[in-house]
Amino acid sequence: MNDSVQFDRVVISAVGLTKTYPRGGEEVCALNDVSFEVRRGEFVAIVGPSGAGKTTLLNLLGCMDAPTSGSLDLLGRPVQGLTDRERTRLRREQIGFVFQHFGLLPPLTVAENVTLPAFFAGRPDVPRLEELLKKVGLNHRRGHRPHELSGGEMQRVAIARALINRPGLLLADEPTGNLDSTTGETIITLFKQLNQEGLTIIVVTHNEVLGQAAHRKLELRDGRLA
Repeated sequence: MNDSVQFDRVVISAVGLTKTYPRGGEEVCALNDVSFEVRRGEFVAIVGPSGAGKTTLLNLLGCMDAPTSGSLDLLGRPVQGLTDRERTRLRREQIGFVFQHFGLLPPLTVAENVTLPAFFAGRPDVPRLEELLKKVGLNHRRGHRPHELSGGEMQRVAIARALINRPGLLLADEPTGNLDSTTGETIITLFKQLNQEGLTIIVVTHNEVLGQAAHRKLELRDGRLA
């Protein structure tokens, strides 16, 4: 981590996070007693081999799953004390998601895909749409549909969509996994720019270049922090 970078308040505090799943007649431990903190403005890469628990951890941080045991505070709120509705609201309003397979809706245009989370949040934000389309360099593609875009363009649409509700935390699962190296570098540059603007970012990645762009790495092996 770059010692010259200064961060203030803690936005993620995980203590003893454990997640087990039933499989057949046994329990599989996907995460085992994981503890760490992330401060506002950090760029953190979660790395490790396949099956290490990286995506499981990201799902917990994104309130898409709940830990079997342990505690998790996100953006100043203890997640384990929230109802399903409250977790959904926190996820929708405070957390942005970027996925390897983009997750765009084929019938919708670029502009419609980007604004969809704002629509569900009941706060359409046209100025924010304009700002984001310019930021990701896709204003000229606003009326196109996903099948008319390249992989890199689709991922930039997905990033804009993740940012439409002005989240305090951006989570990305293998955001360069479906892209060639040159296109992936464009996405990495965009993540670095967003982080320099103050956004807290956590990525799961096998991409060494993306991992090196982060301030620090959390390495998982067999469900534990290495």
